[in-house]
Amino acid sequence: MLLPDHLLSGTLVRRYNRFLADVQLDDDRIITAHTPNTGSMLGCSTPGMRVWLSRAENPKRKYGWTWEITEACPGTLVGIHTGRSNSLVWEALAAGKVTELSGYAPVRREVVVPLGRLDMLLEDSRGHTCYLEVKNVTAVDGHHAAIFPDAVSARASRHLEALAGMALTGHRAVIFFCVQRGDARCLSPADAIDPFYGQTLRRVVQQGVEALAWQARVEEREIFLEKPLPVVL
Repeated sequence: MLLPDHLLSGTLVRRYNRFLADVQLDDDRIITAHTPNTGSMLGCSTPGMRVWLSRAENPKRKYGWTWEITEACPGTLVGIHTGRSNSLVWEALAAGKVTELSGYAPVRREVVVPLGRLDMLLEDSRGHTCYLEVKNVTAVDGHHAAIFPDAVSARASRHLEALAGMALTGHRAVIFFCVQRGDARCLSPADAIDPFYGQTLRRVVQQGVEALAWQARVEEREIFLEKPLPVVL
């Protein structure tokens, strides 16, 4: 997936609420940018980190720039834009790149199910369905395991219950962790942050939900799914 042209680079001054951050650009101007990530952004929002911003598509938007990428440590770019993860996964599925879901194609987004709403509906050539929920992962622990969530998230646990509901009625159901950083070696639930989510994830996997993780390669011009990661529960 190509990123918008002409990203601005700068240094994070502060993220002062879930939606806004001040950035000092390389030309020394300080601007306020929209933050498209409502999590804690653990390890990705420390003042002084290098960041990259894209221009908003809507010229009338109050804040004209959007935070896209953080350099969390030297050489490690992290895609923090939560909305990009769904597009990354959709693009990879449409291209047949995700081997675990070979034969399935994405057909619809934002699918209503009995226990809520899920990100995608997939179908194979025989009409078999697969319900999929995507989670953007930006945090790693001290052992280079990507961890999710980075803050307590009752909503994320509800998505797991919605997937379990579909699995228990005979549908294929997948929780797909899109790890937008290159230094992770595996994916694990963040038990130290949200133990209930970890408990729920392990339970729904026993009920038939599949847990997949893929690592994205993040560059200043492009982000794409590169390889699967082991899921360690």
